[in-house]
Amino acid sequence: MTRLLLVLLSVLLTTVTATARTVDDWGQNGHRTTAAIAEKYLSNRAERAIKRLLGDETLVTVSTYGDEIKSIAEMRKYSAWHYVNIIPGKTYAEDAKNPDGDLVMAINTCREVLLSKASTQQDKIFSLKMLVHLMGDLHQPLHVGRASDKGGNDLQVRWFNKGTNLHSVWDTQMIESYGMSYSELATNYGAVAKERYKMYSQGSLMDWVDESQQLVETVYNSAESGDKLGYAYMEEYKDTVFLQLEKGGIRLAEVLNQIFD
Repeated sequence: MTRLLLVLLSVLLTTVTATARTVDDWGQNGHRTTAAIAEKYLSNRAERAIKRLLGDETLVTVSTYGDEIKSIAEMRKYSAWHYVNIIPGKTYAEDAKNPDGDLVMAINTCREVLLSKASTQQDKIFSLKMLVHLMGDLHQPLHVGRASDKGGNDLQVRWFNKGTNLHSVWDTQMIESYGMSYSELATNYGAVAKERYKMYSQGSLMDWVDESQQLVETVYNSAESGDKLGYAYMEEYKDTVFLQLEKGGIRLAEVLNQIFD
């Protein structure tokens, strides 16, 4: 009886873990890829400052922190930090704001804490971990999606004949289906020429939000509820996914260099 109970618990834990992973923002590989790319472009001063805050941890190891704390009751107040819903046709400035906060507000808050001499070490560490994660979220376009379908979470599709939703396809499924580790993705898609770095690092946070807002319409137009997605869809959109990971990493490095230089 005890052995059967242990087996059932093991199955349950495996199921819960698998389910949790399908709703991660960018998925673990996506966030780690963005962080690994950012590490390539940190200035020496930024690298030293981050080391003083994180100790033995790295941008890669803390990149999934924002998702890992979601199940902690006192951390649920940060749930709204992972996304921003903007009505199509409006800008962030024009649209009503979520009273619980949003992705744009969260990124600005983290930057302010890291820049402030009055911030405690603990607050700076928390803000750095969250900033690494949120800059990744910003570049998954469905985190700037529609409130009506929770950023594509309610738009049900099939991925290689398994039930999922459009948000999960862009967060996790395409990246995982490509079969590369975060280090392989960072090596193959993160080593860019100086001209390319300069092009993608330019602009402000609001420019990057506008860019994701435009891209999200392409994502919404790419599939309808009930669609069966697979190799053809991945072939058409994988370069877009990998470019977003690259941009996220470059811009994360740029933001951190500005903060710590």
